[in-house]
Amino acid sequence: MTATPPPATATPEAVFEDYRPLLLGLAYRLLGSMWDAEDVVQEGYVRWAAADRAEIRVPRAFLVTVVSRLALDQLRAARVTREAYTGPWLPEPVASDAFGPSQTAELRDSLAYATLHLMERLTPPERAVFVLREAFELPYGEIASIVGVTVANCRQLHSRAGRHLAADRERFRPDPAAHSELLGRFIDAAQQGDLAALTDLLSEDVVVWNDGGGRVRAALRPVEGREIVLAFLTGLLARYGLGETRLVSVNDGSPAVWTEVDGSRQLVALDIRQDGLIHGIFAVLNPEKLTRVAPQT
Repeated sequence: MTATPPPATATPEAVFEDYRPLLLGLAYRLLGSMWDAEDVVQEGYVRWAAADRAEIRVPRAFLVTVVSRLALDQLRAARVTREAYTGPWLPEPVASDAFGPSQTAELRDSLAYATLHLMERLTPPERAVFVLREAFELPYGEIASIVGVTVANCRQLHSRAGRHLAADRERFRPDPAAHSELLGRFIDAAQQGDLAALTDLLSEDVVVWNDGGGRVRAALRPVEGREIVLAFLTGLLARYGLGETRLVSVNDGSPAVWTEVDGSRQLVALDIRQDGLIHGIFAVLNPEKLTRVAPQT
């Protein structure tokens, strides 16, 4: 993600605002939470405002370093909270235009909802190195300085992160029309209780994650395997039905469904692989995580 350098005469406030979308995107990728990302970026502004301008040669590098370190500290603390979270913890979905356009495939992939979910399995240093290297293409020397490790350790962290994610990073980015069409078929089959159609859409190892955060009733464990997922979905919809559905564009621009089940609003996103099947279903019900994607009425 690049930002056009501000003019040399720009005020400190103007310089920071020019880089704010980049910094928010960076913090969000590291934390998976827009609430936390905004807090980190605001603290980054406080440190930027208090810094000695004479010692800052490259504002972008200074700001990326400050925000990365703050996000890394926040991520370490958040891991304890997420381990005590009620049910599965899912990233907070955001509108696809939250950070401006993503110029590279790597930036888009690192913002994809399924990728953010996968990155939860990384340690904080692994995640920081992975994001800074894969998405922002920083040199290992700069990343090592940010994370506080040697260059050799930085390379090891990147390699380890890659191995952790390799088995599940075969995803591809279907074109939005194809993704929307498959999502529509999934919703239609679910609403109609069409087991044959649902079976054709789901991989054998499909998993459903439901994030209610203790605020809304939701499955407290992942639902795994096609047969069990089929029984879960058809039973849920037979009992509660499915409210009005609307397509929304989230994170990397992928379509998701905004709907209501049993009186609770939720966002449903899919993880689609190269075989054209659904390997993951993410249902975000926690109302605190839905404020950034609510469709306009």
